[in-house]
Amino acid sequence: MLVSGKERWPKVALAESNTRFESNGVMLAGRLMEAPGAGKDTPLVVYAHGSEGSGWIDRARDPYQMVGRGVSVFVYDKRGTGLSEGEYTQNFPRLADDLVAASREAKRLAQGRYGRFGLMGVSQGGWIAPLAQARAKAEFLGIGYGLVLDITEQDAAQVVKELRDRGYGDDVIAKARTMTDITARLVKSGYKDGLDDLSGVQQRFGKEPWFALIKGGYTGVFLGMPVDALRKNGIPQFDKLDIDWSLDPLQVLSQVTVPQLWALAEDDRQAPPAVTVERLTALRSQGQAISVYLFPQADHGMRSYDQASDGTRKPTIITPGFYDLMADWAKGGVHGTYGRAYRK
Repeated sequence: MLVSGKERWPKVALAESNTRFESNGVMLAGRLMEAPGAGKDTPLVVYAHGSEGSGWIDRARDPYQMVGRGVSVFVYDKRGTGLSEGEYTQNFPRLADDLVAASREAKRLAQGRYGRFGLMGVSQGGWIAPLAQARAKAEFLGIGYGLVLDITEQDAAQVVKELRDRGYGDDVIAKARTMTDITARLVKSGYKDGLDDLSGVQQRFGKEPWFALIKGGYTGVFLGMPVDALRKNGIPQFDKLDIDWSLDPLQVLSQVTVPQLWALAEDDRQAPPAVTVERLTALRSQGQAISVYLFPQADHGMRSYDQASDGTRKPTIITPGFYDLMADWAKGGVHGTYGRAYRK
């Protein structure tokens, strides 16, 4: 690699092993990436990645950042993405099954050349890794910019942050909360509970300037749809994801007994961290081994950003210290400072 037109960086001599493995009848593609000189003391992690519809093999940055810091990584393409078979889904229990299968394959390939074994989850992977931890026999969890909220709570938090960032006050926020309460009922009931209420808020608030700004995870889609079309057809692009709306991440985490690290982006618009921090702190007070780091001036994906006067953001770099923190955690402990991060 030629850096700044001047300096050449040599390629790190990684050991890579491609494989295919089965999870509930679906063949998935994976790759073991071993740190140089990997041996019985080298940590090994398997990644649960985010909601993107693209594969991670040869594409994702995280595995290379970890291997470059002395951590072996097993990466795989989710079902329905990249080189893997099956249908793309956002059914978290099914994705957790795949993560368990990936963990078995990682250990098989790296047998005799790893020590600590853990799961890393980023974004949506923050829901999936805790679901898989016990069955995967992971000794630790490392979560980047994840949530301890269910999907409807995330949507509501996103909507509030969108409006707060645009300068709207408590009166508009209260109206928006009414809407996210309605859309939560809709998704959890299969579009049966809340259709008339949705029509009512569309008519009541549809012409107010903040109404069109609402996106959230899904509420903006509902607000822009005629109720008759929703009643007749649902929302096919959501339905085909086979989402399990009953999942309670706080209940799942309460059953996790291994040490956890949560690295959160303080200014995250997609996964606002405030409630997550409160819930992790409460779990820690009950005796769970949970470390929480917040990275200031970082948005989702741990990206630093430049913000324009209209509130739009342009991503710049990955916030310094994030990968150092995750790698140190995999190796068995965190120490010193990690960029501008602070502990909660």
